[in-house]
Amino acid sequence: MGTLTRWERLIEHWERALVARVRRRGPVELLDALRRECDGRAVVCSPTRVVVPNVYTVELADTPHRELVPHRARVGEALTDSLLRHADRCGYEWAGPVTVRIVRSAHVPNGRYRVSSNPMSRIRADALARIAPGPQ
Repeated sequence: MGTLTRWERLIEHWERALVARVRRRGPVELLDALRRECDGRAVVCSPTRVVVPNVYTVELADTPHRELVPHRARVGEALTDSLLRHADRCGYEWAGPVTVRIVRSAHVPNGRYRVSSNPMSRIRADALARIAPGPQ
Protein backbone atom coordinates (compact mmCIF):
# COMPACT_ATOMS: atom_id res chain seq x y z
CA MET A 1 0.00 0.00 0.00
CA GLY A 2 2.87 2.40 0.80
CA THR A 3 4.33 1.90 -2.68
CA LEU A 4 1.02 2.81 -4.30
CA THR A 5 0.85 6.04 -2.30
CA ARG A 6 4.41 6.92 -3.27
CA TRP A 7 3.60 6.08 -6.90
CA GLU A 8 0.52 8.31 -6.81
CA ARG A 9 2.58 11.15 -5.33
CA LEU A 10 5.18 10.68 -8.06
CA ILE A 11 2.50 10.93 -10.76
CA GLU A 12 1.00 14.03 -9.15
CA HIS A 13 4.45 15.61 -8.88
CA TRP A 14 5.15 14.86 -12.55
CA GLU A 15 1.80 16.34 -13.57
CA ARG A 16 2.38 19.55 -11.56
CA ALA A 17 5.92 19.88 -12.98
CA LEU A 18 4.64 19.43 -16.54
CA VAL A 19 1.88 22.00 -16.12
CA ALA A 20 4.35 24.46 -14.55
CA ARG A 21 6.81 23.94 -17.40
CA VAL A 22 4.13 24.42 -20.03
CA ARG A 23 2.81 27.52 -18.27
CA ARG A 24 6.30 29.04 -18.02
CA ARG A 25 7.42 28.54 -21.60
CA GLY A 26 4.83 27.28 -24.03
CA PRO A 27 1.80 29.39 -23.19
CA VAL A 28 3.79 32.64 -23.17
CA GLU A 29 4.92 31.92 -26.72
CA LEU A 30 1.48 30.61 -27.67
CA LEU A 31 -0.20 33.67 -26.18
CA ASP A 32 2.07 35.95 -28.18
CA ALA A 33 1.39 33.91 -31.33
CA LEU A 34 -2.39 34.05 -30.72
CA ARG A 35 -2.26 37.82 -30.18
CA ARG A 36 -0.20 38.31 -33.35
CA GLU A 37 -2.65 36.15 -35.30
CA CYS A 38 -5.59 38.13 -33.92
CA ASP A 39 -3.96 41.50 -34.67
CA GLY A 40 -2.77 40.41 -38.10
CA ARG A 41 -6.20 39.20 -39.21
CA ALA A 42 -8.16 42.21 -37.89
CA VAL A 43 -10.52 43.78 -40.43
CA VAL A 44 -11.32 47.46 -40.06
CA CYS A 45 -15.01 47.86 -40.93
CA SER A 46 -15.31 51.48 -39.77
CA PRO A 47 -13.34 53.90 -37.61
CA THR A 48 -15.04 52.44 -34.54
CA ARG A 49 -15.41 48.80 -35.57
CA VAL A 50 -12.62 46.25 -35.98
CA VAL A 51 -13.64 42.59 -36.43
CA VAL A 52 -11.29 39.69 -35.73
CA PRO A 53 -11.56 35.95 -36.44
CA ASN A 54 -13.24 33.89 -33.76
CA VAL A 55 -11.88 30.37 -34.40
CA TYR A 56 -8.21 29.80 -33.55
CA THR A 57 -6.33 26.54 -34.04
CA VAL A 58 -3.11 25.76 -32.20
CA GLU A 59 -1.33 22.91 -33.96
CA LEU A 60 1.23 21.14 -31.79
CA ALA A 61 3.97 18.73 -32.75
CA ASP A 62 3.61 15.17 -31.42
CA THR A 63 5.65 15.50 -28.20
CA PRO A 64 4.13 18.76 -26.91
CA HIS A 65 0.68 17.51 -27.85
CA ARG A 66 1.19 14.26 -25.90
CA GLU A 67 2.34 16.27 -22.88
CA LEU A 68 -0.67 18.59 -23.04
CA VAL A 69 -3.43 16.06 -23.73
CA PRO A 70 -4.31 15.56 -20.05
CA HIS A 71 -4.46 19.35 -19.56
CA ARG A 72 -5.90 20.35 -22.94
CA ALA A 73 -9.13 21.80 -21.50
CA ARG A 74 -7.35 23.93 -18.89
CA VAL A 75 -4.72 25.16 -21.34
CA GLY A 76 -7.38 25.89 -23.98
CA GLU A 77 -9.41 27.81 -21.41
CA ALA A 78 -6.36 29.85 -20.33
CA LEU A 79 -5.47 30.65 -23.95
CA THR A 80 -9.08 31.64 -24.72
CA ASP A 81 -9.30 33.87 -21.63
CA SER A 82 -6.07 35.61 -22.53
CA LEU A 83 -7.21 36.14 -26.12
CA LEU A 84 -10.54 37.57 -24.91
CA ARG A 85 -8.72 40.04 -22.63
CA HIS A 86 -6.39 41.06 -25.48
CA ALA A 87 -9.32 41.73 -27.83
CA ASP A 88 -11.14 43.68 -25.12
CA ARG A 89 -8.06 45.90 -24.55
CA CYS A 90 -7.80 46.51 -28.31
CA GLY A 91 -11.53 47.16 -28.76
CA TYR A 92 -11.98 44.29 -31.22
CA GLU A 93 -15.29 42.64 -32.04
CA TRP A 94 -15.46 38.90 -32.63
CA ALA A 95 -16.87 37.40 -35.81
CA GLY A 96 -18.79 34.95 -33.58
CA PRO A 97 -18.28 32.82 -30.46
CA VAL A 98 -14.56 32.49 -29.65
CA THR A 99 -12.98 29.05 -29.87
CA VAL A 100 -9.37 27.99 -29.37
CA ARG A 101 -8.73 24.42 -30.49
CA ILE A 102 -5.58 22.47 -29.67
CA VAL A 103 -4.76 19.77 -32.23
CA ARG A 104 -1.83 17.50 -33.10
CA SER A 105 -0.03 18.01 -36.39
CA ALA A 106 2.94 16.32 -37.99
CA HIS A 107 3.53 19.39 -40.19
CA VAL A 108 4.44 22.10 -37.70
CA PRO A 109 7.16 24.25 -39.31
CA ASN A 110 9.13 25.14 -36.16
CA GLY A 111 8.78 21.67 -34.63
CA ARG A 112 6.65 22.95 -31.76
CA TYR A 113 3.47 24.81 -32.76
CA ARG A 114 1.60 26.80 -35.40
CA VAL A 115 -1.36 29.13 -34.87
CA SER A 116 -4.00 29.88 -37.48
CA SER A 117 -7.40 31.55 -37.39
CA ASN A 118 -10.60 31.87 -39.37
CA PRO A 119 -13.94 33.53 -38.92
CA MET A 120 -16.76 31.12 -38.09
CA SER A 121 -17.55 29.23 -41.28
CA ARG A 122 -21.30 29.97 -41.11
CA ILE A 123 -20.90 33.74 -41.40
CA ARG A 124 -21.69 35.01 -44.87
CA ALA A 125 -20.05 38.10 -46.36
CA ASP A 126 -23.45 39.69 -47.07
CA ALA A 127 -24.35 39.35 -43.38
CA LEU A 128 -21.36 41.54 -42.47
CA ALA A 129 -22.38 44.05 -45.17
CA ARG A 130 -25.91 44.32 -43.67
CA ILE A 131 -24.62 45.12 -40.17
CA ALA A 132 -21.76 47.40 -41.22
CA PRO A 133 -22.70 51.09 -41.13
CA GLY A 134 -23.27 52.56 -44.57
CA PRO A 135 -21.70 55.76 -45.98
CA GLN A 136 -22.77 58.92 -44.20
